[in-house]
Amino acid sequence: MSWEELVELASQPGGDPVFGMTPLALHTSGFANGVAALHGDTSRRMWQGLWPDLPVDEVPITSITNGVHHPTWISRELSELLDRYVGPALGERPDDPEVWAGAAKIPPGELWRVHELRRERLVLVARRRLRAQLARQGSRRVAAGASEEALRPDALTICFARRFATYKRANLLFRDPDRLARLLGDERRPVQLIIAGKAHPMDGPGKDVLREVVQNSYGDVRDRVVFLEDYDMHLARYLVQGADVWLNIPRRPLEASGTSGMKAAANGALNLSVLDGWWAEGYSPDCGWAIGSGEVYDDPEENDAVEAEALYTLLEREVVPMFFTRDASDRPREWTSMMLAAVSRLGGQFNTARMVREYAERAYAPAHDAALRLTASGGAAATELVAWRGRMRAGWPQVSLRSELLKNGPVAVGSTLDIGILARLGPLAPEEVRVEVVVGVTDDRGEFRPGEVVPATPVGADGDELRYRATVPAASSGRLAWAARAVPLRPDSGEPDRGFLVAWEPDPA
Repeated sequence: MSWEELVELASQPGGDPVFGMTPLALHTSGFANGVAALHGDTSRRMWQGLWPDLPVDEVPITSITNGVHHPTWISRELSELLDRYVGPALGERPDDPEVWAGAAKIPPGELWRVHELRRERLVLVARRRLRAQLARQGSRRVAAGASEEALRPDALTICFARRFATYKRANLLFRDPDRLARLLGDERRPVQLIIAGKAHPMDGPGKDVLREVVQNSYGDVRDRVVFLEDYDMHLARYLVQGADVWLNIPRRPLEASGTSGMKAAANGALNLSVLDGWWAEGYSPDCGWAIGSGEVYDDPEENDAVEAEALYTLLEREVVPMFFTRDASDRPREWTSMMLAAVSRLGGQFNTARMVREYAERAYAPAHDAALRLTASGGAAATELVAWRGRMRAGWPQVSLRSELLKNGPVAVGSTLDIGILARLGPLAPEEVRVEVVVGVTDDRGEFRPGEVVPATPVGADGDELRYRATVPAASSGRLAWAARAVPLRPDSGEPDRGFLVAWEPDPA
């Protein structure tokens, strides 16, 4: 590869000859993915400029949602309940949602007793850490007294623990201090907040957010708001196991995945989160709450104002009342039903067993098979592939297409219509090129929005033009739109390589 070709591969969208590791990696990798469905969609939109001839949905970046290792994060007490009511199948098939559905058989009363023990353990650990923190700052006697007064083992415990990047908005809950004080200060329905995390050493704005949170934890609600220093994996286990509510409030769509909420959900905690990262896939009203409806704001200040209001409202009207609505045995029935739903549904979906299987099936195994094909016989297939790419690059400027509707007039929904395509392939052979029709709609602004891809079949020749026909389904009402295009077929797999070259007809119908 020449230096000029390398610079082209590594240049940012727009063609500026500025080296970038991400463009280089995307252009030279056989598989690229985001770590959640929304992250994949966001990444395709971010990097569409590297493939300007492709619709955003066809940009070769897919997604495999992260998962968590349940044996590491699920509490011993809940593991014992799962062993008793789900059985050994959970260890044998940890990525099977049907097996995890058996967790719904755990008696709610047993789950609640286990969780109350875990919450009490979290409070004791938090007090011990708080005592050590305060002792470093002053009198040990004062520290001991303050730590014993902090937190209650019977209070609704909301936990927020993660890296202190500005987009994660750890300070959002402190936006209205008076409203927060009323929420936390209700003695009949006690609520408390445990916060932990670190900012990157070079992240000045992140440190500012952390400083603001710490200062708020020393205010009038200091016995109900605790910030724990030295956040690590050991502390994280206590938090995800003892939390009643796991809070996550990033600015959508800046959260790639986020796995702490998965760990908390597997332990029965209820997520209260913006629909970003994994929660955009995991959210269901039966196992948590969504802040907003997936909106994306241009103005960060408006975003913060709207979602802070939504957060306070959810806490005041839904979360807190549900937690303190108890039956004769002092158990919150609706709350424990949601806890069981979180364990049984989210546990089976967001785990490392499923994640690793997806990577193996969709990335590692195909890459291994491709390597075997390309390196066999002294790399003969690889040599052929390099020669093919050079030949396709040289001949592609001569590829052109035009399409026509073979029968005009209104088309009923559910029927089909035939589209004819005339293609010139220049020096390329018909078996090296796939002709296809991209079917879509025309939006309110008259722009073509591509959808289904329909392969076209060769039906003959007309001089130096080849004739193709495609039968297109009329699946919905409205003005049907389409565009014909040609893409190369790889010699080593016979699959279309749309990320390499695409030729569109000049004017989509």
